[in-house]
Formats: sequence, structure tokens, C-alpha cells
Amino acid sequence: MNLIKVESIINAPLSKVWESWTKEEHIKNWNFASSEWHCPNATNNLVVGGEFHYIMSAKDNSMSFDFWGTYEKIEIEKGIEIILGDGRKMKVTFDSSDTRTIVTEEFEPEQENPEEMQQTGWQMILDNFKNYIEQ
Repeated sequence: MNLIKVESIINAPLSKVWESWTKEEHIKNWNFASSEWHCPNATNNLVVGGEFHYIMSAKDNSMSFDFWGTYEKIEIEKGIEIILGDGRKMKVTFDSSDTRTIVTEEFEPEQENPEEMQQTGWQMILDNFKNYIEQ
């Protein structure tokens, strides 16, 4: 199975990127793909075996779902490995140089939507993360 990969170069130091990626109060501000959506609730137990739950919801209340997973491996400010709620694997890596941080996500595609659509949606969320940090 091919993994889908998305990446962003963020103009911020690694410590700020890591905090914004892992702290619930930040996650709610960036974890959605478009302005029609939001993340009204996020919980994150950042320990091996711990779970995260991000409620992703259309602002018009037409749709909502819990995007969740269980942490398998955590290397602070380096990388995270996750088993998503539906059993797919996901990996996030953080690479830094001076004042920039590269965030890369790799994940197994789900079977309901075309891979290109999944890549676009995940990239939009990562771009939203970048915009949130750099503002």
C-alpha cells in the first residue's frame, strides 16, 4: 500500500511548532481544512498508549466526526507514530533548521475517498496549521 505524504515548511522554531501541534488550546484553532469547518473540541493525551480526539464539524452543523487515534511512539520535538481509530497508520515528523521547521505527515489512505482527495484535504489542514503559527 502506498502512503500519502503531505509536508509544510513553517517559519517558526521547532518548540513553537511542537507546542501548537500537541496542545489542545492550539489544535482547536487550526485543525480543519476550510473556513466552513472548525474543531470545537480537542483532547490530547500525549503518552504512548494515550489517545487524541479532535471533533471536526461543519459550522452549519450539517456534519461532524471524531478524528482520533492512539499514540504508538513519541519522540518529543522529533516525531509521532499513531494508529488512527480505523486502524490505519500515521507518522508525523518534525525537522528543524534555524527558524524554520518542516512538518511531514505520512498516512495510509482510507478506501472511501480517492487518494488525491485525501492528500488535498490533509494538505489543506497542514497549510491551515502553518498559517495559524505564522500569523
